[in-house]
Amino acid sequence: MADARMNADTPVFAIAVAAELAGMHPQTLRQYDRIGLVVPGRTRGGSRRYSTRNIEQLREVAQLSAEGMSLPAIARLLDLEDEVRMLRHRVAELEGALRVERESRPGVRVFAAGSTGQVTPVPSGRRIRRSTEVVLWSPRAGG
Repeated sequence: MADARMNADTPVFAIAVAAELAGMHPQTLRQYDRIGLVVPGRTRGGSRRYSTRNIEQLREVAQLSAEGMSLPAIARLLDLEDEVRMLRHRVAELEGALRVERESRPGVRVFAAGSTGQVTPVPSGRRIRRSTEVVLWSPRAGG
């Protein structure tokens, strides 16, 4: 039975298996690790362990390199892909938190910023002191 904690980033493959899966020589994987292009996880003893995401990256490196892209350009592309993945994860987290917040405050439909920058929900029907607060968001009627 698969462990629930296993995911695309779980380092499981030894270098020989990873090299075979990626269609590369193990020495190529070592070189990519040394230059920081595709960096595998390590065991306590220091052995490299590759994840399925590492294997995908190795295949992508091989394809892009065959198309003439330089290794520094490929490294930048992989960094940007990691950043996009991280940002998408963060957006999903924030959307979930916003959904929970909206569900916990069904009567709150307007938010305001105070003079010190704090954001406060403003219940429907409450007047906002214009001298110290600015309305940031208000839904359209019927929406």
